[in-house]
Amino acid sequence: MSAAASPTPALRIALVGNPNCGKTALFNRLTGSRQKVANYAGVTVERKEGHFVSPAGRQVRILDLPGAYSLHAASLDEAITRDVCLGVRAGEQRPDLLVSVVDATNLRLHLRFVLELRRLGLPMVVVLNMSDAAARRGIRIDRDKLAAALGVPVVSTVAVKRDGAAALLALLDGALPAVPPSTPEPASDIDVHSEVNRMLAAAVSMPARTAALDDRLDRIVLHPVFGLLLLAVLLFLMFQAVFSWAEPLMDGIEGGVHWAGALLGAHLPDGLLKSLLVDGLIAGLGSVVVFLPQILILFLFILTLEESGYLPRAAFLLDRLMMGAGLSGRSFIPLLSSFACAIPGIMATRTIQDPRDRLTTILVAPLMTCSARLPVYALLIGAFIPERTVMGLFNLQGLVLFTLYVAGIVSALVVAYALKFFRRGRTDHPLLMELPSYRIPNVRDVAIGLWERARIFLSRVGKVILTLTVLLWFLSTFPAPPEGATAPAIDYSFAGMIGHALQKVFAPVGFNWQICIALVPGLAAREVAVGALATVYALSGSEEAMATQLAPMIAAQWSLATALALLAWYVFAPQCISTLAVIRRETNSWKVMAGSIVYLTGLAYLAAFVTYRVALLFS
Repeated sequence: MSAAASPTPALRIALVGNPNCGKTALFNRLTGSRQKVANYAGVTVERKEGHFVSPAGRQVRILDLPGAYSLHAASLDEAITRDVCLGVRAGEQRPDLLVSVVDATNLRLHLRFVLELRRLGLPMVVVLNMSDAAARRGIRIDRDKLAAALGVPVVSTVAVKRDGAAALLALLDGALPAVPPSTPEPASDIDVHSEVNRMLAAAVSMPARTAALDDRLDRIVLHPVFGLLLLAVLLFLMFQAVFSWAEPLMDGIEGGVHWAGALLGAHLPDGLLKSLLVDGLIAGLGSVVVFLPQILILFLFILTLEESGYLPRAAFLLDRLMMGAGLSGRSFIPLLSSFACAIPGIMATRTIQDPRDRLTTILVAPLMTCSARLPVYALLIGAFIPERTVMGLFNLQGLVLFTLYVAGIVSALVVAYALKFFRRGRTDHPLLMELPSYRIPNVRDVAIGLWERARIFLSRVGKVILTLTVLLWFLSTFPAPPEGATAPAIDYSFAGMIGHALQKVFAPVGFNWQICIALVPGLAAREVAVGALATVYALSGSEEAMATQLAPMIAAQWSLATALALLAWYVFAPQCISTLAVIRRETNSWKVMAGSIVYLTGLAYLAAFVTYRVALLFS
C-alpha cells in the first residue's frame, strides 16, 4: 500500500550504546544535515534528533541518546538514556525500536550493556559497528550465532563509509523485530560475565596475538614509573614538534601575508579604506592565521594518541595522582579536551559521576592551555627566546612552550587540591573506563580530524576575529587627532584612551598601553590578542613600521620582563566569553561563573606581577 494512500506514522528509533562505539558517526551517516540539536528540558545534556527516509520510502525519526555503560545510572548522561528507554522522560515518547550500537572490536565490554537493554522488552537490533576494523585485526564474528544467543537481529555497519549503514537500512524497511525473550535480571556481575563469555565463545573468534600484544604493551604503558615517564616524553616531544616542524610552513604563510599586504597597499590610495584593509584586516587576520600549522601539529599528536587507544590508559595511569589533588581519572579526558578548547572539555564533564568532582573539573578546565593561547605563546617565545638547541638536541623554544603547558597543568592540580578542602562528605567512585585494543591510527580519520580543526579555526578567524579586528580598527582610528598633534594618531583614538586608562591598573605588572588594548578583545577569543597587537602597532608607526613583522617590533620595544609577565598572565588568562557561557549553562549558576572570573583574573594578575618583579631583579 502506498504511503500516499495510507500514511503511517514515522518509525521512532533510538541509538543506544557505550561511549566511543561510533554511535554518533552512525547517526550522522543516517541523517546527514537533517538533524537538530537542543537540550533536554531542565538539563544541559544535548538532545540530538534527526530524520531520514529509508530506501523503501519509510519515514524514520532517530534519536541519538547519550553514551552509557549501564541503565543503573551513575551520571546525568546515563540517567537521560535510561529514562528515555523506559519511557518515563517527560515530553519523550518511548522508542519503537532500540538500535544497540556496539564496537565490534570490543564486544566483551559492550555486550554487557546489550544484555541490560534486552531486558527492557522493546524490539531491538544489535549493530556491530567498526566491523571493518574488527576484520583487520583478525576478529571473526558469526552474526547468526550471536543473534541466536541474544534473541535479536544482528547487522554489521561501518559508519564512516558511504554505504556503511546499508544492512541497517535494509532491516528498517522490514517488519519490526520481535520483542526479545524475557530474561530475569542476573543476581550478580559474575552471572553477566559468564553469559558474555558464553556468547563470545560461541560466536566470536579472537586472535590470541591481539590480547597478548595488548598485555605486553600495557605492562609498560600502565607501569607506575615507566608509564609516567613515557607520558612525559610524549608530551615533551609534542611541544618540541610544535616549533620544530611548523617553522617552514609558518614562514611560507607569513611571507604570503606580507606580500598580500604590500601588494594591496601599493595599489590603494592613502585613506580609510587602505588603512582598514592593510592595517586592520591583513595585519590582524594574517598575524593569527600564521599560527595554524602549530595548532594542527598539536592536534596531530592528540588525534594520533586518541586513535591508538592510548588516552584511556593515560587516564588510568593518572588516576592516583589526580585523586591526591581532589579529582579522579575521569577528569583526565575532559582536561585533555581542554587543551583543544575549554568548551568541549567542560561539556565532557557530564560523564563524571560525583557532582563535586564535576564542579572542580569545570573550574580548573580553563587552566589547561587551550589552542587559542598558542598564537600568543608562539609570538612571545619567537620574539624573546633565542632559537637554539640545548644539549645539542632540544629546541629551546620548544622547552619554554613545554614549561608553559606544564605550568597550566600544575596550576590546575594545585587549584583542585585547594578546592578539596571546601568539599565535605565526598564519595569516591572507582574508576571504570573502557580500555580499547591498541591500533594503528587510521590516516583518513586523523586527516578528517585535522581538517575539522583547521575549518573551525579558520571559521573562527573569519567570523569572530574578523569582526573584532574591524571593531578594533574603528576604535583605533577614530576620533581623528586634533590639529597640531605630534603623537601617533592612535594615541587620540578611543582605543588609545582605553589603553592609557587601563595602563594605570596594569603598570605594576609591566604592561604597556598597547598590551592593555589587546587584552580587551582577547576576552572574546584569546588568539585575537595577537591580531589586536598587530593592528595597534600597524596604526602606531610609520610606513616602514607597518611593513615590519610584529615579533621583531615588540622584541625591540618591550623588555624581557614584560614579555615574561604577559606569558604568565596567559597561563591563567580569564576565560573567553564563550567559555563563561558554557560554565553558566553547565552549572546553572551565575555564582559559579562569577567565581571563576574572579579567581582566574586574580591568579593571572598575581602570576604576572611576581614574574615581572622577579625578572626585573635579574635583568
